Parts: sequence; structure tokens; C-alpha cells
Amino acid sequence: MFLGTHEPRLDEKGRLILPAKFRDELASGLVITKGQERCLYVFPATEFQTITEQLRQTPLTAKGARDYMRVMFAGAHDEIPDKQGRVTIPSGLRDYAGLEKECVVIGANTRVEIWDSQSWRTYLADREKNFADVSEEVFPGLF
Repeated sequence: MFLGTHEPRLDEKGRLILPAKFRDELASGLVITKGQERCLYVFPATEFQTITEQLRQTPLTAKGARDYMRVMFAGAHDEIPDKQGRVTIPSGLRDYAGLEKECVVIGANTRVEIWDSQSWRTYLADREKNFADVSEEVFPGLF
């Protein structure tokens, strides 16, 4: 499980140092791809394989699923972090997420998300009020 918020920077080669607490789970391989709200999703390779198997169950006749899978898989990049815990984020993915230098890396349960720092602050400011006001109808019986 990935938890927490970290603020690494991209270097001049488009590399990002993964937070130390995430490195063990990602050391054997990861997949970076486009996520919702213009962030990047980072999955351990094994989790990405599980998602791939679930998506294979979707009928090819489902246009929305085809569209989603095309964008997700076409933008996906697999990698093994180097000894310093760095991964290279391809320019197409950096452009998609608006990543330049200042980044925010968050733990999001089964995945890691990489955000442009300003985009994350804007997103969080907009969503925290809704989070505080969540009612039982959203997650019945959970709280």
C-alpha cells in the first residue's frame, strides 16, 4: 500500500527520484501511464498486470473501454528504477501531466501518482471541502 505525500524534483534529464518508502515495492519494475485529472499513475509491474487482466475481460464492442485502453496502454512506459531510485519520465508523459521541475508524488493505495506541484495544490484545495463533507451515502457502512 502506498501512502503519503512527497515533493521530489525532476532533473534536467526528466528523471524523478522515487520516495524511499516506495522503492522496495517498485524495485522489481513499474509502469508509468496517463492518469485521470492530468496526473501520472505509477503501478508496480505486478499490479499493472492485474489491471491488464481485468481490462481483458471487457468486451471489444465497448467503445468507452476501447478508448480508455488505447490511451492508457499507448502512453504506458515500463521501467526498473536505477540504484538511486530514479525513473525517467518520457517527454510525452511529462507533457500530459504538465511536469516541469516541481512535482508532488502521492501514495494512492495500490498506485503512486505524480502531479505537477501547482496542479496538485489546486486539485487538493478544490476537493478537501468535499472530503470533509462526505456523507454516508458515498461510502455506505464504511464510517
